[in-house]
Amino acid sequence: MNVGLRPLRIAAHVEFVSLIVMLGNLATVHFGPLSSLMGPVHGCAYLFVVVAAWRAEGAAAAARATALLPGAGGLLALRRLDREGSRQAVG
Repeated sequence: MNVGLRPLRIAAHVEFVSLIVMLGNLATVHFGPLSSLMGPVHGCAYLFVVVAAWRAEGAAAAARATALLPGAGGLLALRRLDREGSRQAVG
């Protein structure tokens, strides 16, 4: 695991979990205060993921573009970055 990607990894998981909580809330009880809390959390995590992916050292354009997908884009970008890192370590 690349230590330089740790903030991106945390933010990607926060983004995904916050999306799941918001959708679960919407599908069940639609508790207003939870929506008011999770909306900004999800938005901030999304922005952090995008900025962190674009600033990641050696990130290909595909990984940066993948980070722009809301919800799971951060996790998909991490997957790409991990694959790129392992290819660079081997080659």
